Amino acid sequence: MSTTTALAGTFNADPVHSNFGFAVRYQGVSLFKGTLDEVTATLVDGKLEGAAKVESISIRTPEQFRAHVLSEEFFDAANHPEITFVSSDVAVADDNTVEIKGELTIKGITNPVTAKGTWIAPAADAFGSTRAHLNVEAVIDRTQWQMNWNAPLPSGGKALANDVTLTIELALVQA
Repeated sequence: MSTTTALAGTFNADPVHSNFGFAVRYQGVSLFKGTLDEVTATLVDGKLEGAAKVESISIRTPEQFRAHVLSEEFFDAANHPEITFVSSDVAVADDNTVEIKGELTIKGITNPVTAKGTWIAPAADAFGSTRAHLNVEAVIDRTQWQMNWNAPLPSGGKALANDVTLTIELALVQA
């Protein structure tokens, strides 16, 4: 895998076209999805750094549910308003698949994460800029970040799965 050539330059995330998504199995059968829409990120010569504001979570109603997700049992937004990521390695293969290793910090707790996905190489857009795109996914165990809330189901098992799929879409504009 070659990183240096494929990822040369400085790129900033286009906030309108970038997001941080999550999906978790709920009630044993449903899949609950949401996003954090206020995302900032930079890709500088193959080093990716980014953040997402927890308050930008797509959960709006009911208010009690939003408050619960923002509480200490989940994101603890009052004390930790951002989720951050810093890469230690970004590798792009010849087929434009990408593997990113780095540190994900949620609630002030940092753990290693590996994400895989696709890289769309820089190209000129209709407005005179150069754009690239990064789409990656990782599965994390939410309890590693002390997101331990759960409730038993009448049929057995728990209301909320521990595995959460993160999907990061970064529309990148060359600086």
